[in-house]
Amino acid sequence: MSKTTAVTLEDIQNFEGKYPKQLWGLFFSEMWERFCFYGMRGVLTYFMITHLILEVGGHMSESQANLQYGATQAFVYAFTFIGGLFADKILGFRKSLFWGGFLMIIGSAILAFDPFPESNFFLGISFTVIGTGFFKPNISTMVGSLYKRGDARRDAGFSLFYSGINIGALLGGYACIAIGKGQLFTSFIPEQYTWNVAFGLAGLVMTISLVTFIFTQKTLGPIGLSPFKSEDGNVKSVIETDSFGTVKPEAPGKVVVTVNSGKSWYEYAVYALTLALIPVIMAMVAKTEYTDYFMYTIGPLTLVYLGYEMTKHTWEESKKLIAALIFIVFSIVFWAFFEQSGGSLSIFAAKNLDNIVAGAVTLDPNGVNNAANSVFVIIFAPIVGLVWLAMAKKKIEPNTVIKFGLGFIFLAGGFYTFYTTRFFEVASGIASLDVFVVAYFIITFGELCLSPIGLSIMTKLSPQRLQGVMMGMWFLASAYGQYVAGILGAGLSTNGSEGDSLQQKLITYTDGYYQLAIYALIAGVVLIVISPLVRKLMQEVK
Repeated sequence: MSKTTAVTLEDIQNFEGKYPKQLWGLFFSEMWERFCFYGMRGVLTYFMITHLILEVGGHMSESQANLQYGATQAFVYAFTFIGGLFADKILGFRKSLFWGGFLMIIGSAILAFDPFPESNFFLGISFTVIGTGFFKPNISTMVGSLYKRGDARRDAGFSLFYSGINIGALLGGYACIAIGKGQLFTSFIPEQYTWNVAFGLAGLVMTISLVTFIFTQKTLGPIGLSPFKSEDGNVKSVIETDSFGTVKPEAPGKVVVTVNSGKSWYEYAVYALTLALIPVIMAMVAKTEYTDYFMYTIGPLTLVYLGYEMTKHTWEESKKLIAALIFIVFSIVFWAFFEQSGGSLSIFAAKNLDNIVAGAVTLDPNGVNNAANSVFVIIFAPIVGLVWLAMAKKKIEPNTVIKFGLGFIFLAGGFYTFYTTRFFEVASGIASLDVFVVAYFIITFGELCLSPIGLSIMTKLSPQRLQGVMMGMWFLASAYGQYVAGILGAGLSTNGSEGDSLQQKLITYTDGYYQLAIYALIAGVVLIVISPLVRKLMQEVK
């Protein structure tokens, strides 16, 4: 890959207008990667309870599928921490991104060939898990590198980037499940190959993502290159432009870092270790009890490692990291509720929703479950970003802590609306898809108050040498959220039984969503109450 550095970081960050031009290349690369990821994510639970052939025979139960969904997604996001660590220390963000995308393509190819046997399914998923870990945190970090410290346009940039994520999620989330269920392109996809095509499509668009990055990376200048410079084999100190505001005020924009030369064998060791881990990851993903051991271990170890890193920084920088940890803890709670979308809400959509929107449009309810949130994000993410900019100019923009708290309040409103679907039955046990869509509309504003702002705040609060690690920790928090989401979803399923009537299932699931609404509201109020303390820890960071 090209390593053109004619464009300096200062040139990139001194852009005019609302968005840097380099953002668009990253936007489209991420968009197609998210098509791949959300396409496969959206089919997991449904596929496991209807088509996956277990070694013991039959398909998964609903509660087991929820646990399996949570375990699989937990590993996906947990590996973003590992991917961020390798990117920071060895590969650089660009090579990490490319390697991750390549692994995701292999995983999709395995699933496209024959996804039905349990062994094939989890082998393909394992490649995707590790690939996402290398891809996801690093492209987000490169977006942060496009902005100078204190640039008020950063949140708007991340909001636009987040809309790109959701364009991919919309297209992949609806297309893959609809193709797999035989409800899209039925005129030329043979019935026996619908799932093969669904998984193959994910791999095809991942290839488009990598090609897009290859042809646009030359505009990134020094952003994302490996920390190992192959020049004269010596260790040396160099001046680099700092883009995240972690250096002392008397030296704004410059930081001295030490780089090592001629360490390319480290890079090859990472690739070899990755491939060697595939069988291990496959075993751990396939058995949810292994996920328990992993999650009980990785979190404490990560905190120990962060504590060690904090000893190398000033107390002022450490306070910012403590603030980042508070955001991370609350994000775990948020994602535990939000990610019911891929678990319990997927089953709820398949069994308890009609297929008519606005009284006229026929849509697959699982496709709507996968895509409704993305539609609203695409529409409103740029608008919300511009609103933050307008409020900042008038000095009335709420701080990041308040935005997080508002995110939980919207989340509570959305889950309360999921609960109210029980009052809008169109048949016995079959609820209105319209009300379900309204719930996602409300939840979307909660997501827009938290997720793109969360990506941005991790880059603002992190020292430059910990950028990838802290972005990885942000996604590791998502891993714990996914893990808890699976447990919550399994609990909703086991509150009833597999043989319950549709009416009883409707009551069981909506009762659970009512409880989640209450807990989300409590979390939002707590966060707003403690906002002054968190603001002090953040210091000058807004």
